[in-house]
Amino acid sequence: MRFKEFTWPHNPEVYTVEHRRRIAVHQVPFGPCVMQELGSAGRVLKGEGVFAGEDAYKQFKKLAAVFQQEGPGLLVHPVWQTERAYFTALEAVEEPRPDFVRYRFEFWEDGSGYSGGLKAVEGGSSGGVPAGNAAGTQKVHTVRRGDTLWALARQYGVELAALIRANPQIKNPNLIYPGEAVKLP
Repeated sequence: MRFKEFTWPHNPEVYTVEHRRRIAVHQVPFGPCVMQELGSAGRVLKGEGVFAGEDAYKQFKKLAAVFQQEGPGLLVHPVWQTERAYFTALEAVEEPRPDFVRYRFEFWEDGSGYSGGLKAVEGGSSGGVPAGNAAGTQKVHTVRRGDTLWALARQYGVELAALIRANPQIKNPNLIYPGEAVKLP
């Protein structure tokens, strides 16, 4: 097994690969919950291993130094297709000794498919940005965490019904997501 510049002297003894899916649960007034699939959340590789021999604790310290590095790296493992991953957990399971260290680890697959990482989106005081259209200039609000259509209607001084009509791409007016564009009437 290898991650970034660290190569394990021998593969971990125990490992599991979890495939995760994101599901949103929405409470419907006076009704049952509605579930919405939000796509794959990627894979998680968890495992446990030992370093044994006179340099066991040195090996663990090298692995801990790799854990401290930020960002994803290439993970090569016999049951895991080679993939970019984040090293998310490292734990010494019992009191380490110079010649024996039992440890647990966890990696999360980086499914971003690009090397740019996530970028923060800066919003102005109103959150709206002008966008050109054939009829002139139309304002568009980029949804931020915690936004609702009702709150946006109040913020921009428009009727909620007009805001909903201006955004037919929004299938459920009670559910908008960060990064989504909301056209202002």
